[in-house]
This record gives sequence, C-alpha cells and structure tokens, in this order.
Amino acid sequence: MRNTAKFTTAALAAGALTLGLTACGSGDSASDTSGPLVVAASPTPHAEILNYVKDNLAEKAGLDLEVKEFQDYIVPNTATEDGSVDANYFQNQPYLDDFNKKRGTHIVPVVTVHLEPLGLYSHKVKSADELKSGATVALPNDAVNEARALKLLADDKLITLKDGVGNEATPQDIVGNPKKLKFKEVEAAQTVRSLDDVDAAVVNGNYAISADLKPATEALVLESAKNSPYGNFLAVKEGNEDDPRVKKLAKLLTSAEVKKFIQDKYAGSVIASF
Repeated sequence: MRNTAKFTTAALAAGALTLGLTACGSGDSASDTSGPLVVAASPTPHAEILNYVKDNLAEKAGLDLEVKEFQDYIVPNTATEDGSVDANYFQNQPYLDDFNKKRGTHIVPVVTVHLEPLGLYSHKVKSADELKSGATVALPNDAVNEARALKLLADDKLITLKDGVGNEATPQDIVGNPKKLKFKEVEAAQTVRSLDDVDAAVVNGNYAISADLKPATEALVLESAKNSPYGNFLAVKEGNEDDPRVKKLAKLLTSAEVKKFIQDKYAGSVIASF
C-alpha cells in the first residue's frame, strides 16, 4: 500500500510550520539520512511517477521513499527549505529562480526528469482562430507561468510581446493584440476550473492531466518541447545534493523503467527529459 499523504494548501502551511519547529527542536535533521526520503510533489504527474518508483524500483535499490502530495506551488519549496520534507519534485528552473529570489530560499535542482507542455484549452471553441474579438483568456498568475503562458500565445501569433521581456512578461508587455483579448489572472490550479467562465485558459500540463484533458490532442495551442527551459526536476535544499537517498532517487527517476512508464502512461502529454 502506498504511503502517500494528500493535503490542502491551508493544512500544508500549518503542517509545514509544525514539522519545521519539530525539526528545529530535534537537532540537525538535515544531516539525518537514515530515515525515509520524504518528497513533496504535485499529484499529477509528479506523485504518480514517484509512486511508480516507490512501488516498483525503490525497494530493490534500498530506498525508503515517502511521497507527500501538495496541491499548490508554494508549500513544496517552503517545506523543503525548513526541513519538513527532504526534497520536492514539481517545478522548472525559471520558476525556482524566481521563487528563491523573492522568498530568500535556497532550493537547488538535482536532476531533470520530464516536461509538461503548457497548453491553451477551451470549452467553447475548437481552435484558437475561433476565439472572438474581446474573448477572455485565463492565465496562471505566478510570474514565471504567466510569462510562459504569454509566450505561448505570442508564438501562435495571438498577441505580440515587447522585445526582450522573457520570463518577466505580464499583460502590460503586450504590444499587439489583434483579437483584443482580455486576460483574467488566476492561481495556476484554478485555470482548469475557470474554463466554464472564460473563453479559453492557459493551463499547466499537470493540472490539465489531472482534469482529464489530453494536451497532445485537445490543446488549441501546445508548447513545443524543443529546447525548452521548463523541464521539471527533483530539487533539494542547497547542501543536501549529496544525500545518498537523494542520489538513489535521482538515478531511479532517470532510469529506462521510468522513461517507459512516462511514455506508456502519458502518451506525449508528459515527455521524459533524459
């Protein structure tokens, strides 16, 4: 039976604080590598991939793996920073760079595992060309994913962005908008739920899959995997990269068995990066 815990954001925040205080009161927990490796992950596909490793590969490799499912993009990093968990698996490099800068955390990547293409979805139209003038598009409101979403729309010629805005683009950086699109900024996890209220939404791959959307076939516009900086990786607090448990997990996550699992289960909606 899987040892997987699911949490709401509020419960996680409280739990992370409690666990962090416990760790502080019990000595240098970061140096204790004798217990299970506790990894925070988004439910889909990250926790699914980790649970495949747990159920099929970890025991043979001598790894005691515990997976905790997080429903947001904040607590996994703060919990890793304060020692409530040992590692996390849910994010890409631009997001982590922005998070560390704004929050003063010290999270570092260990190994890149997969890419989830960002996509534009709609319950109201069958193609991006069918979006009417003045249509409303929901965007994830965290800085990196919003910029990534705007770049996706720009690559499909729905909008034009200022030159050089990169990973800091916001709707204010739109210099061309032939369809006069309006933008609704919501939490990344809410973009799928907004589909009934807006004309289209840019949705992160993990949330699309969780909602039974099929990025490879149902996205109006889909992010290219070629030369993408958005691969998702296993991450730890700086200084814990050499934890032998982390090294074991990194090796398992980039094994031929995991690559086949990703290919078979996600059929192109998630792409192995190794």
